[in-house]
Amino acid sequence: MIKLLMMLPNWLLLFLAGKKQIEIDGRKLHIPFQYLLKLSGNPFENLDDVSPDDFRNGFIAQSELSPSATPSVEWKDHEVEVAEGKIRVREYYSPSISSDAGLMFYHGGGFVIGNIETHHDLNTYLCNKLGSKVFSVEYRLSPENKFPIPLDDSFKAYKWAVASSEKLGIDPNKISVAGDSCGGNIAALVCIRSRKEGIQCPKAQLLLYPWTDLEMKSDSIESLNEGFSLTKPILEWFRKHYLNDLSEASLATASPLLEEELTNLPPAHICTAGFDPLRDEGKKYSEKLLEAGNQVTYKEYSGYIHLFANMQFIPGVKQSIDEICEGFKQMMN
Repeated sequence: MIKLLMMLPNWLLLFLAGKKQIEIDGRKLHIPFQYLLKLSGNPFENLDDVSPDDFRNGFIAQSELSPSATPSVEWKDHEVEVAEGKIRVREYYSPSISSDAGLMFYHGGGFVIGNIETHHDLNTYLCNKLGSKVFSVEYRLSPENKFPIPLDDSFKAYKWAVASSEKLGIDPNKISVAGDSCGGNIAALVCIRSRKEGIQCPKAQLLLYPWTDLEMKSDSIESLNEGFSLTKPILEWFRKHYLNDLSEASLATASPLLEEELTNLPPAHICTAGFDPLRDEGKKYSEKLLEAGNQVTYKEYSGYIHLFANMQFIPGVKQSIDEICEGFKQMMN
């Protein structure tokens, strides 16, 4: 039903939203998003009463609004050994793929929610549009597995792909990383850690509205602290469940924006949303990478909200994802 409603003209959606078009920081909210926010409301008004499982179930239900999986793309699951267990990595592939490049994808969800399934449809789309295999990593979640376990799992998955490249049918020198939100945090840290440990660095990095600073000190954290799906209280809730202690937020191993040595990192394609509390820190990270001499492309989708890549039913978003893929595809190859 929501997907059908989004086909209505903007003037009618704005009327149904019950207020004039929202404008903050000189940006106007994309009208279909404004109506979507009115429909969704605030399902978790008191986060103190919300358990991780409650939040996970809500996120899974929300992900059902994602577009259907791309029919031409197939997938299979691998098991990767990590400390004290195994994790799943889902490989997406298509008979039409001619490139030997590969992409490691780390899903968003504040290190607490989300999984391979919540980002399944997006990854089939990325596989098709990028024309390369995609490997979606199901790192272990917090609070059951606190910092730095999700990062360690993700780094181990990247090293597994490099070591298994021949078997996987990809070039170890053409493995890129990508992620949305906290997955962007992970992708950025995989690049930094690879360089520091002297192993093969990813070919390129795609960071979608990344959470780069767990100290949460940017202006947009305050100016967009509520009303746009992702809120400051939700970010604080994620952070509380992820970190062992709040002081860890100031560690560069948790917050890539705080890393002092950002030279010699893979080319980065960074995208932010204008109505996302993480907007400013994503832009700041792109600026720091550029200042350190790295190749960077940056774009803000000014009328969009957090997690827009999973909302291709919103008019205009699919075209934006296509644009992102086209730009990143050049970096990958």
